[in-house]
Amino acid sequence: MTNTALRAEKSDDDSRRIKQNTFVVVVNRVGIYAVIGLLLIMGAIVAPGKYFTVGNIRATIQAISLLGMVTVGMAFVTYSANYADMSAPMIIAFSGMISVATVWLGFWPAVICGIAAGSALGLVSGIMVGKFRAHPIIWTMAFNFVMSGIVRWIWSGTQIYPDVVAKNNLQAVEMFYAISRTSFLGIPISVIVMFFMFAIGHVLLIYTRFGNQLKVTGSNYAVAKLSGINVVRCIVLVYVFNAVCASIAGVFLASLSKTGAYYTGDGYDFRAVTSVLLGGMTLAGGTGSMTGVFGGVITIGMLSNIMNLIGIPTFNQWLVQGLVFLFIVWLNTNSARKLGRG
Repeated sequence: MTNTALRAEKSDDDSRRIKQNTFVVVVNRVGIYAVIGLLLIMGAIVAPGKYFTVGNIRATIQAISLLGMVTVGMAFVTYSANYADMSAPMIIAFSGMISVATVWLGFWPAVICGIAAGSALGLVSGIMVGKFRAHPIIWTMAFNFVMSGIVRWIWSGTQIYPDVVAKNNLQAVEMFYAISRTSFLGIPISVIVMFFMFAIGHVLLIYTRFGNQLKVTGSNYAVAKLSGINVVRCIVLVYVFNAVCASIAGVFLASLSKTGAYYTGDGYDFRAVTSVLLGGMTLAGGTGSMTGVFGGVITIGMLSNIMNLIGIPTFNQWLVQGLVFLFIVWLNTNSARKLGRG
């Protein structure tokens, strides 16, 4: 066979491989939105006259906004092949409590202090996992318990209220309450912030050098290290970014509940990971997109909304979400094993 024929055959093989990969990518991205389409049909069937009302749609979107904020950061942790940040609940709670505790300084100082406090926790986890190679699940889970104990000790296990700690700065308290209740052109501020965070996450993953380095790091840590990528810096930045996202959600959650409490972030870690995995990212790391993750968040929100409309109790909803989580984790693990990465 001549060199020209060999090159032509190789070119044909490459084009077929590219077409196949493109098809797989399209299926992965559209798949979660097909599920969303089925949930739309299901909602119309089980709750006719209620599901497609403006009020219900607005309530559903607003309900997923905080989960969406947390999920943006969690997606980066999963993408980097560090599974999930199980300290997310305490990052959310701690940032909210710090923002409430410092509201007497003014609205913006309180918001900045809350986000900075939560980000500091992410920096600690990033250093431990990135530099000292602590197991990401074991470390973050243990860190979550440690921070829970510290927070309960500092505030004696009680809630704190903005209007109580504000002293005479009641204007800051009103502004703090307003951020979770204010709309712009009919769209809640929390929803706008969520969309903005997803846009930032998408740009970071697709169009930046950091995103390219993170893809290599998540796909193969050893190869990334040998290729000259500063993997420690990548992982530290991932955990800090994740903490910033969770901290913003924590401030909004404290504003919405008008309290700071150690338990406000409970459950957000598992729901965020479920959304990430539903959206097409894998625990093996290095694959997925923010568009898919956004679809995962919408799916979780729609599922909860349908269960609320048909009157399923809260504890039974947790059961359903837990089963979904277990199924997705099994599916990811099984797929990774078949690919030789599990």
